Amino acid sequence: MDTFAALKAFVAVIEGGGFAPAGRRMGVATSSVTRQVDALEKSLGTQLLNRSTRSVTLTSMGESYFEQAVRILGDLENANLEVSEAAGPPRGLLRVSLPVTFARLHIAPAIAAFSRLYPGIRLDLSLSDDRADLVGERLDLAIRLGSAETPSVVARKIAPHRRLLCASPDYLEQWGEPQAPAELAERNCLTFSYTRGHSTWCFSGRSEQVVRVSGNLRTNNSEVLREAAVGGMGLVLLPSWLVGADIEAGRLRVVLPDWEAGLGGNGGFIYAVYLPGRRTSKKVRAFVDFLVERFGSPPYWDVLSDATEPSMSADGGESPADFSEEARAPSGLARD
Repeated sequence: MDTFAALKAFVAVIEGGGFAPAGRRMGVATSSVTRQVDALEKSLGTQLLNRSTRSVTLTSMGESYFEQAVRILGDLENANLEVSEAAGPPRGLLRVSLPVTFARLHIAPAIAAFSRLYPGIRLDLSLSDDRADLVGERLDLAIRLGSAETPSVVARKIAPHRRLLCASPDYLEQWGEPQAPAELAERNCLTFSYTRGHSTWCFSGRSEQVVRVSGNLRTNNSEVLREAAVGGMGLVLLPSWLVGADIEAGRLRVVLPDWEAGLGGNGGFIYAVYLPGRRTSKKVRAFVDFLVERFGSPPYWDVLSDATEPSMSADGGESPADFSEEARAPSGLARD
């Protein structure tokens, strides 16, 4: 029995949802897949799959074995790629997790250009605002907004992640422009709903101020907040990458520009995060380098909004242009 071929067949059955889909995926007959999985179960002396006429599911032992099989095959694929990449340009499948709105605005428009530069790389982009499990989802890379996920990942800063207090010209003409953060407690503020902390806005400038805000709209979607603010509904605190074009076009205006605004405790950068084993991968480095160059320093959305860029380190020890630094990630993750 070819153990690795049997492992591939076993994993393909689960990922494809059956023996026939696995055969099509592998380019072999269904009977060949069946023989390989049967041989694997016989060699292990245990049943890995529950078979019926309608479905194939994992047994309890199969669930544990499947996780190990996926890891082993992934490690082998990475080892083969690292050896082959050393002698040529980046190539292979690159699996990336991306925040939905950020991806739509700033990644999707760049995909064609990246593919022209690196025709050997195939992209598998997963868009979700949930934290992706790099190991469980077999991801090469994830983009994180605010700060990186856990100390166990490698994190590379690719751009500042700033928030701007904004409102439409019509709203400010009708209600007046706040002159101090404390005034926001009496204003209609449009807020995020997915954590209680996002009803608290923090400001730093001449002093540190924390303001509890409220209003007539709460939502878990940043684009809904942006549309409501552009429509004159109230004040909003959103990332500069989301509102930069609106500020340049005059649809929104920055309020309290002398104050640095944020949602208590969140970091100020956009990170590319990946597992230490992916550190030397040419395809990962190619994608991250491409984003750093495309975004610019300062990033183009901050140029549009005339936002002042923070230093690339919380303690001010790095220069703003040093986007190439790799470091173990701090804890605590902000969402868009």
